[in-house]
Amino acid sequence: MSAPAVVDRRERFVRPLLVAFLVVCAVDLVGLLADVRIAALVAKPLLLPLLAGYAVARRGPRLLVAALLFGWGGDVLLMVDADVAFLLGMGSFAVGHICYLWLFGRARSSMPAGVAYAVVLAVAVVLLWPGLPAGLRIPVAGYSLLLTAMAYRAGTLGRYAAVGGALFLLSDTLIATGIADWPQLPAHGFWIMLTYVAAQFLLTTGVLAPGTGSRTGTLPAPTASRATLT
Repeated sequence: MSAPAVVDRRERFVRPLLVAFLVVCAVDLVGLLADVRIAALVAKPLLLPLLAGYAVARRGPRLLVAALLFGWGGDVLLMVDADVAFLLGMGSFAVGHICYLWLFGRARSSMPAGVAYAVVLAVAVVLLWPGLPAGLRIPVAGYSLLLTAMAYRAGTLGRYAAVGGALFLLSDTLIATGIADWPQLPAHGFWIMLTYVAAQFLLTTGVLAPGTGSRTGTLPAPTASRATLT
């Protein structure tokens, strides 16, 4: 008789964590649309820890978990209405982007996509610069460069990660237009959070997709675990 297959106990948490993440996303987004502030305040700090837990249960690489947790740090800090908290939150997100860039490795990226992202970055900085507070101009420009690099390099892990990177850039650009005192979309906060949570989920999905393990350092799942997921 062959030895029984080893089953990863974390696997039992995959579906509950994913469902919990989606439910909390819905609570946060509906709270923003309905202007129920308490719902958004309670839900927002739970989003990234649940997604990070899902990544752990899926045997995702540590850099992915780190990127999500630094994103959580940024989420919490940006809930504080203070310039220092904003800068610290932006710094936390920046470290998360560095984790993503490290995760994406050195695979070649599309040259046309690189040119397109460079143009988007240049146009955004030129247009937003006059409206940004003087003390935030350099930090925002530096952060924008790092974010754009992450969005561009995300394409190395396939279309899900590529779309996730683009949505992350869009979400933070919407935040920047608010800081620059541009006219805002109706339900502005809703669109920021919708694009943001979609971005983080798609980046996570792209990293965890079959075939990316050799590039991201993901541990192979036990044979029995693969069988139970199919």
